[in-house]
This record gives sequence, C-alpha cells and structure tokens, in this order.
Amino acid sequence: MSRFVAPSLLAADFLNLQRDIELVNTSEADFLHLDIMDGQFVPNISFGLPIVSAVKKQARKPLDVHLMIIKPEQYLERFRDAGADLLTVHLETCPHLHRTIQEIKELGMKAGVALNPHTPVSLLEEIIPYINHVLIMSVNPGFGGQQFIESSYEKIRKMKTLIGMTGSQVLIEVDGGVEVHNAARLIKAGANILVTGTSVFHSGDPRQTIHELKTAGL
Repeated sequence: MSRFVAPSLLAADFLNLQRDIELVNTSEADFLHLDIMDGQFVPNISFGLPIVSAVKKQARKPLDVHLMIIKPEQYLERFRDAGADLLTVHLETCPHLHRTIQEIKELGMKAGVALNPHTPVSLLEEIIPYINHVLIMSVNPGFGGQQFIESSYEKIRKMKTLIGMTGSQVLIEVDGGVEVHNAARLIKAGANILVTGTSVFHSGDPRQTIHELKTAGL
C-alpha cells in the first residue's frame, strides 16, 4: 500500500522558514503540507497566498495545500498560481462540492476533500469517484499539537471500505496528532498520507522522525 509523509509547515520556525523547507527538501518526505486558516471556518489565522508563493520558490516537494476557509471556490485559481499541487477543501464549506472539485482538477491540481471529526464519511459517497484524496481530520482543525481523537482509526477504516466499494484509487490522508507511535496503526487502518507538524519540526532529529514515519509497521 502506498504511504506518504507530509510535514505540516504550521509547526515550522517562521523565523527560519527557508531552513525548515530545506530540511523537508532533503528528507524522505513526499509533500509539504500548508494549512490555510481564515479565522472564520476555524478559530485561528495562519498564512495566505504570499507565503504559499514564497514557499513554492524554495520547495522541491509538491505543495499539499489544505484550505480551512469559507468560500474556497473564490480562491482556487489564485492558489494554483501560488504553487499548490494538491488542493483540499472542506465538505463543510462547499455547498456545490462537485463543481468545486471539478474546477480544481480543471486548473491542473489534484483535488481532495477534508472532513471534520464530527462529519461522517458516508457523506462522501457520491463524490469519491471524482477526487484524488480524502483528508480525515483526527483533531478539531485550527491549532497544531492537539491530542489525537481515538475514534479516527474506525473512521479511517470506514473510509477505506467506502473507497473499496467504489473501486476508486482515492488516497486517505490523516491530519492531527499523528506521531511515530501511532503511525503504524494509522497505516494498518488504511491511511496513505500522514500529515504531521509538531512531531517533525519539534523533533531533535526531524529527518529521522520522517524516516520512522515512512517505515512505521514495515
């Protein structure tokens, strides 16, 4: 089964951002994850388009951009132009989700849908054939370093079953409380992409931590 690691820039040292991006560049990580928060959909504000553009100039890994914002459909082309390779929107913010996913793909990006912890995976049944990945939030979105919600394992398993029923190749991404100690269990449940910020950027040896995430359970 495919497995990928996507360090989240939210936990990086913003006074040494170029250094931390280069750390990811030279590691076994597969993507660089960027959380965009607007202070409305989630109770926090992170960074916006200028930072994404700046990161793109330094990054040698694809940018996995997660839009935790209201009305994301208004910004799809601008995030493409800023450098997003994968673009994820929340089901909870998209009244016309199919149209939004279609526009993301027409703009040349891979399209994903994120689910908050309270949102059941069954709501994705009709959209699965059209997306590249689904992002399971295993904490309430808005802040890094939160405690993992234990029921997320079962949610990942349900998502894997639903994807299997459609015969699609959708990848399961998980974000929130992901660490080396639970990585193998997440992979076993069905996760393909592990997003983690604190456990990488606050590690004494970030590259080794990424390696351990990549090889967990092997």
